[in-house]
Amino acid sequence: MKIFLINNDGAGFADTQELSEGTTIQALFAKTVPHGRPEDYLIRLNRGPVAADYVLQDGDRVSITPTKIEGATIRC
Repeated sequence: MKIFLINNDGAGFADTQELSEGTTIQALFAKTVPHGRPEDYLIRLNRGPVAADYVLQDGDRVSITPTKIEGATIRC
């Protein structure tokens, strides 16, 4: 099955990914961002929120965007 993945982590990339049937959002995240924690990312499916146990379907569009940026400081 093919999905479109937009990874905004680091330099970022967008590309079509070939995945096995039955792949969940959680498994895709672990493969794509092995050093990351899901709670530090906004993960969207077809532009909407998604549960970790959602089983991806052919043609789905997934985006992974960090909510915390390393080195960023809070200005008051």
